[in-house]
Amino acid sequence: MRILCHAVFILCSAFGSAQDVVKVSCRFLGLNSDSPPPPLLNIADKEIDIPCVITTGTLSPATTCLAREHTMTFVSATDRQPAAIATLPANVKAAILVFVAAPEKPNTLPWRVFVIEDSPKNLPDGGAFVANFHNQDIRFVIGEHKILLHSASFHGFSIPVKRDAFNMAPVAFEFLQKDQWRTASESLLRFVPGMRYLIFAYRDPASGRPRIATYQDLKPFATPPP
Repeated sequence: MRILCHAVFILCSAFGSAQDVVKVSCRFLGLNSDSPPPPLLNIADKEIDIPCVITTGTLSPATTCLAREHTMTFVSATDRQPAAIATLPANVKAAILVFVAAPEKPNTLPWRVFVIEDSPKNLPDGGAFVANFHNQDIRFVIGEHKILLHSASFHGFSIPVKRDAFNMAPVAFEFLQKDQWRTASESLLRFVPGMRYLIFAYRDPASGRPRIATYQDLKPFATPPP
């Protein structure tokens, strides 16, 4: 009887451990193209290494990664040194992971990861998603949408209603410098169903100046491989 109880305990423990690991469809993006992350491995199980390539000019294809207790761990593919840790929202099935170089400090991982749940609410079809990685407020215009976005905040916008005959709408960003709002980017972007934009405001680590990075994403937005 004691042996049987011990065997059941081991089986339940193994089952519980397996249940802690969840699959998430991930797409990767390195925000600074001058110093992209090296090839990484996603690890959640001692016997499973998942190669992850962090692209910079566009979002990577979807990769099915593993997370344990809402945490995704990455190590360098060359020496298996810890590289980054991503914290995922509960019950997330698809996510975009944005890698940003962290300041060089002792006992600090080399990469920070911003996790964006890939859902219609965050990233509407035909619309735009804006995230403020800068350390100050930004304000901007996307079509008829006008908003001030605080640091470390994000917002998803539906497709602009006010578009010209070519489906173009104005997009402009301003940063606050010395108590004055200054235009950092001003353009026209084409908004159509089946396409969306990811726009990031951030501080350039080399120059220290605020920057705007815009990425175009086409359907299928987040399809994991079989």
